Amino acid sequence: MSNKCTDEKKSVKENKENLVEEVENEDIETCDCKDKSCDLKDESEVETKDEIKNNSEEECESDKENREKEFEDMLSMSKKKNEKLEKELGDVKEKLLRTLAEYDNYRKRTAKEKEDIYTNACEDVLKEMLPVLDNLERAYKVEGSIEDIKKGIEMTVKQFNTSLEKLGVEEIKSDEKFDPNYHNAVMHIDDENYGEKEIAEVFQKGYKKGEKVIRYSMVKVAN
Repeated sequence: MSNKCTDEKKSVKENKENLVEEVENEDIETCDCKDKSCDLKDESEVETKDEIKNNSEEECESDKENREKEFEDMLSMSKKKNEKLEKELGDVKEKLLRTLAEYDNYRKRTAKEKEDIYTNACEDVLKEMLPVLDNLERAYKVEGSIEDIKKGIEMTVKQFNTSLEKLGVEEIKSDEKFDPNYHNAVMHIDDENYGEKEIAEVFQKGYKKGEKVIRYSMVKVAN
């Protein structure tokens, strides 16, 4: 009995020691696995950070290149627009200078035409008036009676009126009522022999060409 009990105790002790050793071995393996897992995790995190950093650097480099390209494109477009605007501005300046030159030529030509018109008008008038002057000079030199001189003056006046008719100049009528558009009243009287605003006397004849008054008639107006 004693030996048997001793053997059983020994067997239990050995089993216990074996069990403890197995447990310890399992803990060691588990710890090793954990350590390895931690190491792997750390390495993975390091690799991930490096990848992110590299990707970020690549993205930044790509963005930089894109921005530089966009800037170059914008700069090229701006240069083209500036060249277009400069060309348009040059065209406008050229047109403006050409217009100014044409206007200056037009102004000079118009002034010359006006001067020619005035000269021609004076020439037409003088051509009609000079013969009248010739006759007046002849009448001044004529020796004769008063009747002869009077007759010569009458003929000269008639010639003068004919010249005025040729020039389209006519005498303003003064046998009608006073008209401020043609008459200049320098005297006013009250007289029952005349009607209201009737012209009583003409001090100086007036003349007109068409509707334009050359000289107003100087008259005396009644009532």
